[in-house]
Amino acid sequence: MKFVSFSVDSERIHVGLADPIQGVVHDLSDRLPEGADLLHVIEAWSGLEQIDEDLDSLPTFPLDSVRLCAPIPAPQRNIFCVGKNYREHVVEFGRSGYDSPDRSESLPEAPVVFSKATTSVSGPYDKIESHPNVTNELDYEAELGIIIGRGGRGITREEAFDHVWGYTIIDDFTARDLQRTHKQWLLGKSLDTHCPMGPYAVTKDEVPDPEDLRVQSWINGEARQDAHVRDLIFDIPELVSTISAGITLFPGDIIATGTPVGVGIGFDPPKFLQTGDVVEISITGLGTQRNEVQ
Repeated sequence: MKFVSFSVDSERIHVGLADPIQGVVHDLSDRLPEGADLLHVIEAWSGLEQIDEDLDSLPTFPLDSVRLCAPIPAPQRNIFCVGKNYREHVVEFGRSGYDSPDRSESLPEAPVVFSKATTSVSGPYDKIESHPNVTNELDYEAELGIIIGRGGRGITREEAFDHVWGYTIIDDFTARDLQRTHKQWLLGKSLDTHCPMGPYAVTKDEVPDPEDLRVQSWINGEARQDAHVRDLIFDIPELVSTISAGITLFPGDIIATGTPVGVGIGFDPPKFLQTGDVVEISITGLGTQRNEVQ
């Protein structure tokens, strides 16, 4: 199932099921408690498996007539992110000079985990603020996002997929100059609007083998990134196990798995984003997001 959060002529956000082939979204509001969001759906999932029955009886809107928000517009806590998780990206990052404290092209020995503030989350087609008074070196990073369904701590590799609810697309927008200046990643990763998510939150039953997923990005129509999830240095079970080793994961937590080679700092000279640039990201079966820098 492809879940969406959307609005129709108001600030109220509805939870729906999208059918991209038919070009419609079915409003699930009547089947959920008043005010429930996608986090509620994920938390109550064991009792909601049949939520997609008899969709024709629900209010239905053309997909192009609604505003799609991030599937989880207000995560309950920061997004867990993984850096330097594709081999070729490790090399381009190391050569760029932005890999503080040194220009290391060595593969990490363990997952590099940081976070993005919840206030960075924006919709799959929203405008991206350039923050010209804060940064002059804005970059893009196409990533697969994992959505946790069943929480827990000390999750083993073997149990990891039992705790995954589904997947989404994330663009880990990064202010590279902040990343370099502050010698840590939180500030450079967390500017408002710098985490477009979606368009869909896709349940894991629609993704039988996430390693087959293809992650791609384009800037103004120019292909930049193209890799498969199987190319991750640390795979999905390893990430879930590492993060949960001493941190309790909750339903609705999001893990961004890392970006492939082809980001702006990988070019000589770097190709930073400018006002008016359009970033598109696509992942197999998860849709495409399109964001313009303003």
